Amino acid sequence: MSIHRLALRLALAVALVAGAAGAAWAQQADTSAVLNLATNADPTLNPWTPGAVIESNLINTILFDQLTRYSPDDLTPVPALAVAWEAEEGGMSWVFELRQGVQWSDGAPFGAHDIAFTFNDVVLNADLGAQSASQFNTIERVEVIDDHTVRFVLKRPFSALPYYLASFAGIIPQHVLGDAENPLTVAEFNKGIPVTTGPFKVAEFVPGSFVRLEPNPLHWAGEPQLAGMIFRIIPDPNTQVAQALAGQLDVVTRLSPNVVASVEGSGRLEVLRQSQNLFFFVAPNHDDERFADVRVKQALLMAIDRQALIDALLDGFGEVATGPVAPMLGALYNDDVQTYAYDPEAAGALLDEAGWVRGADGVRAKDGQRLEFDMPTGQFGDLVPATLLVQQFWEDIGVIADVEIKEWNAYIQEVVLARNYEVTVAWWSMPPTADVAPYFSCSAANSGNNIPNYCSEELDALMDAGRAALTLDEQVEAYAAMQAFLAVELPYLYLWHPDILTAKSVALQGFPAITAATAFQHAVDWYVTR
Repeated sequence: MSIHRLALRLALAVALVAGAAGAAWAQQADTSAVLNLATNADPTLNPWTPGAVIESNLINTILFDQLTRYSPDDLTPVPALAVAWEAEEGGMSWVFELRQGVQWSDGAPFGAHDIAFTFNDVVLNADLGAQSASQFNTIERVEVIDDHTVRFVLKRPFSALPYYLASFAGIIPQHVLGDAENPLTVAEFNKGIPVTTGPFKVAEFVPGSFVRLEPNPLHWAGEPQLAGMIFRIIPDPNTQVAQALAGQLDVVTRLSPNVVASVEGSGRLEVLRQSQNLFFFVAPNHDDERFADVRVKQALLMAIDRQALIDALLDGFGEVATGPVAPMLGALYNDDVQTYAYDPEAAGALLDEAGWVRGADGVRAKDGQRLEFDMPTGQFGDLVPATLLVQQFWEDIGVIADVEIKEWNAYIQEVVLARNYEVTVAWWSMPPTADVAPYFSCSAANSGNNIPNYCSEELDALMDAGRAALTLDEQVEAYAAMQAFLAVELPYLYLWHPDILTAKSVALQGFPAITAATAFQHAVDWYVTR
């Protein structure tokens, strides 16, 4: 038995012990309790449909179980629909042993055929453009070994595969979607009552109003200790907080720091300060030839007072980012990279050197072209105020940003999917690994998660070296070189790593505090005290 497989068996044994303790606590549970939560727009109840992102991710995490999920203790991958896995052939394939006895919410048996369908027919089908498919473009195919065993055959090593399989990678049902012309656009599934494997299932979906969930009595871990959940569609974060303070919501994710004091003073709510491998950025669209000169990107970053942004927008709940890899990853984080202190004078000098000089109107230009950018932003969280502040910082050095504020779903369609922008402020929440290839590789440009459409063969080689590294020492060395490259070339202009703040009812227990995504992966363990 491999060390990895033995460790998984040990984790299962520990989970059984913890489950016994949890059962004792569950005797205090109010099994009639219904949780009220919020999302910012109508969700799409299919984890792979293009454009299904922040408004859909957490509810889909509850509905669609994944092969792996993150440990609430240290974010390592632990069993979910798979109970064991190991790399073979020097990392060129991974074999997953599936949990037996799992049923879909309609009573149909779950098995290896559903894994093969989800990946071979949906995720790896380039014609469908599945959301986050670029995370898995290293996979050649999934082979069914038997009803409860699958093999992921790779094009090249992918040591972080178990981490990525726990990152919004829910399995969807072949028996329901297998005959659809496009499994990602079935309206009665995406906006109705989908067939799922999670601890809760959809009971009712009223667009523009709410999605109501009820317990799934067929769930492999047993029926949950809640009578249900209601996700209310509330686009305005201030309204979400007001309803939470009024006792109408039990959980608010992505809480603004400026309301922490009032939330904590309410008596019925507490604030969780969570770490996450997440970074905010300005994405420069590299289809724009002005970004071919790295000095332009470096100057734009030097012109932004990122600590001021953190203080103004986050009340200090964050830290300046030097790249995409967050310090929470410990040894895999490289702090010895090029950095860009706030220095508008040096930024201006660098633009002068690059040929972008101020005109009589104070705006920089080169060869008759003004240094002016279209800058759309979406109505979500801190994106609008962050965009307006960046606009002001750039104006100080003679760079114009034309800001257009868009409704969230329109922003996703135009910017993230169509790439119709020149610069934009956004963020990526990534698995807890230094493998950032899905957000930076050439293969993820234009249609994947590489929003800036940046492409470098040198960077691809550095990221491939990290994926091929199977020991921690090898990964530290490989990813240190990758981060050094990213700090110089700036595919994204890195802004900050935020602390993720979640407000929840003090009566809600079993809710892991480590990250929001991990908490929702363990929703079967949630309960409300009497």
